[in-house]
Amino acid sequence: MAMRGAPPQTSVDFGPSARRLLSRMGPDAARLALVLVLALASVVLTVWVPKLLGEATDVVVDAAFGGLPLDRAALTRTIALVVAVCVLSAGGSFLQGLLLNRVVQRTVFRLRADVEDKLHRLPLSHVDSTPRGELLSRVTNDIDNVSQSLQQTVSQALVSALTVVGVVVMMFTIDWRLALLALVAVPLTLVVVALIARHSQPLFVTQWRETGALNAQIEEAFTGHDVVTAFGRREEVRARFAAKNAELFTAGSGAQFLSGTIMPSTMLIGNLVYVAIAVVGATMVTGGSVTIGGVQAFVQYSRQFTQPLAQLGSMANLLQSGVASAERVFELLDAPELSPEPAGGPRPAGPGRIEFQHVSFRYHPDSPLIEDLSFTAEPGHTVAVVGPTGAGKTTLVNLLLRYYEVDSGRILLDGVDTAAMSRQDLRSRAAIVLQDTWLFEGTIAENIAYSRPGAGDEEVREAARAASVDTVVAALPDGYATVVDDDAGRLSAGEKQLVTIARAHLARPQVLVLDEATSSVDTRTERAVQHAMARLRRDRTSLVIAHRLSTVRDADLILVMESGRVVEQGRHEELVAAGGAYARLHRAQFAGAAAEVD
Repeated sequence: MAMRGAPPQTSVDFGPSARRLLSRMGPDAARLALVLVLALASVVLTVWVPKLLGEATDVVVDAAFGGLPLDRAALTRTIALVVAVCVLSAGGSFLQGLLLNRVVQRTVFRLRADVEDKLHRLPLSHVDSTPRGELLSRVTNDIDNVSQSLQQTVSQALVSALTVVGVVVMMFTIDWRLALLALVAVPLTLVVVALIARHSQPLFVTQWRETGALNAQIEEAFTGHDVVTAFGRREEVRARFAAKNAELFTAGSGAQFLSGTIMPSTMLIGNLVYVAIAVVGATMVTGGSVTIGGVQAFVQYSRQFTQPLAQLGSMANLLQSGVASAERVFELLDAPELSPEPAGGPRPAGPGRIEFQHVSFRYHPDSPLIEDLSFTAEPGHTVAVVGPTGAGKTTLVNLLLRYYEVDSGRILLDGVDTAAMSRQDLRSRAAIVLQDTWLFEGTIAENIAYSRPGAGDEEVREAARAASVDTVVAALPDGYATVVDDDAGRLSAGEKQLVTIARAHLARPQVLVLDEATSSVDTRTERAVQHAMARLRRDRTSLVIAHRLSTVRDADLILVMESGRVVEQGRHEELVAAGGAYARLHRAQFAGAAAEVD
């Protein structure tokens, strides 16, 4: 149960991914502009408050220590203005947060939709080479993390940045010397954040890579739970899980610890600047170069200045985590796609004649599989393909339906090169029944009708009768309305296969592909299925991949494959009499069956 996955990464340039992520908000540019206006207005009002309070303080100080009467009207107006400004600032902040939330959710909505579309454009080779759990982790966990990161950082980062600018401007309007002293915090904060981020960034990349690997391992173990239990490998699975979980813990805790030091570090810098401003400001008051109200306002501004700097620093961990996930999502979006479909390609009009002409194919460049393969399946005939495991039998199906593209040669359907046809047009003419059954959660009738949406109830029942599954359905409490799924225990493996055979029959294909379709059916059921399949194959070109030679005795043509080549072809009786590769397979299989009986 070896895991497949991406090679380890130690560092990622987050800049391009961060810019690409933010650029996906482009369709909501108008809303973003309004968010910016509201945030700017809210910040302007917020940074105005300390100055107003400073003016109110000077009114009181002048009355208390200057021998002047207290100007209650001016004090009341100032306090009323402060209250109004605070209310307006809060209202603007609420509206901009509401709008920005809408923008973020729409952005993530589009990202999910793009990923869903991408999955349908990926070649089968990409899906085959990627662990299922890893793929699911990118589609679910990583996109959710991107959503949370944007939600928690974009709004706060915008407000914090505008607040820093606004506070700096207001500080310079009070005293330029104290403002320069406050600005010392900026380069110190940037240096601290950069140093910490440099070490925590690779850990965030590792954290989300290990999350995907752990999900892949869990999915693999759960899917094969029966096998794991049967062979007593639960302790090994637990140990592998514990090791992978420990790797995720190490990366995650390391990333969170390092990034978590940003906030206290920046707060320490802010506190030091705060103390310096208080001491220098007090000295300046005694010298008469600034008023007490001015120093009070400046002290408040120093807090308003260092707090958003600290917030910007503390958001670095969220930003790094979100961009690390975005990088993984963009890797999926940038993966090579299926070759473009031909525009207005030819459409075969014949009865379903299949011809392989000198076809060669290999999954890996250095591992030849099929070399110079040629054969013809005549309309209405059944062609069976037999041979040892790894001979390339199932690969024929993958090439015929263009799950993979041939390296050289041609595959013709009624004289038309399938490479010139659209995949949808090609596959709409064929129905396939695989060795591994697949049922989605729904009724039996819905599962049968999956191959032809809109089929009537009687058509569904006719397909069920043709596949000999109607008697199975009749024994269920709710009949065709019985709800099943791929893991449910209502149907046996053989009964599930009968449902998929009925699904193939309902599609009314020209070409019928059976890839070990009866491998999970017992001997008694197999005989009934053979009669049903004989009816299904009537007037259809059928390609049957089989290990059990008893299922291909009546085939019009049997192809015997070894190492990607057809070494023999003919009917059952001819091949047995020839004493070649087919005869050896026949003797080995039926000798084994006889030994089991004895």
